[in-house]
Amino acid sequence: MPYLAQLQAQAAANDLWDDPKRAESVLREKTQLEKKITDFQSDEAEFADLLGLITLADSEGEADLLAECEQKLAALQARLAERELEKMLSGEADGNDCYLEVHAGAGGTEAQDWAQMLLRMYTRWAEKRGYKVEFLEESPGEEAGIKSATIQISGENAFGWLKTESGVHRLVRISPFDSNARRHTSFASVWIYPVIDDSIAIEILDKDLRIDTYRASGAGGQHVNKTESAIRITHLPTNIVVQCQSDRSQHRNRAVALNMLKARLYERELSLREEATRAANEVKTEIGWGHQIRSYVLQPYQMVKDLRTGVEIGNAASVLDGGIDKFLAASLAQINL
Repeated sequence: MPYLAQLQAQAAANDLWDDPKRAESVLREKTQLEKKITDFQSDEAEFADLLGLITLADSEGEADLLAECEQKLAALQARLAERELEKMLSGEADGNDCYLEVHAGAGGTEAQDWAQMLLRMYTRWAEKRGYKVEFLEESPGEEAGIKSATIQISGENAFGWLKTESGVHRLVRISPFDSNARRHTSFASVWIYPVIDDSIAIEILDKDLRIDTYRASGAGGQHVNKTESAIRITHLPTNIVVQCQSDRSQHRNRAVALNMLKARLYERELSLREEATRAANEVKTEIGWGHQIRSYVLQPYQMVKDLRTGVEIGNAASVLDGGIDKFLAASLAQINL
């Protein structure tokens, strides 16, 4: 029996709803497979229609129609190339939502402003793809920008698309905070890890945790509460730290932070088993020279270059507005060679 037919049979089974979480998983996978089949059939039909129109336009000498068909054929080709990339997203957690952390490196206000620019870049990228973005924690900079922030990006294959973005990002520009208008180099780190569900068992011992409370801060922080409901959890054996301040309830913030910790520990286990992600762990040792994965130059010229794949884009403004798909595609292709 074809796999989709098996899922359809499971979805129709009378006992499926006895286990709501299993039901949700089966229905989600069924929906995703049905969408892929529908997309394929739609692309196949469009290709056949375009071939027919091109043949007709060529025989009738309809130059305008021929040009229009060629444009649509190019758009279809680009769409099929993205579908080909999606086939690479077959890792254990590639289909999951993800957490994204940004941390400013050394450099004070300049680095903190750069961290906020990066956070906006990923937020814009997610919004353009129709993903949901939820802010979980934000620590504001002393004068501008942010010291750190954590967001959750929810959507199909969110972790798969972003998993190669972990590392240090370098910015070169004339600093708006320097009265002498000198060029500055700033660093910020990005860390991506998957959201996991209850079907993945991660054991966390109470004795291994240090839990601190603090007053929420950052954008909207004053509206979250006026008490110490924000939570910071440190996993002592690994020194992994997670924070959450998105809710007025300390209990709910603690629950979210524990889920984030489980996700970090799961990602850590994946990185021990996968060479590509194991290399990503090494770049987190220091936010500075020698550890960057991408360089963003705004002055004296504009250029964004990925140091792993060699991909370059001259329009830095479009990249910082979320146009990072070319970098994502190249890095995914590289790890799937």
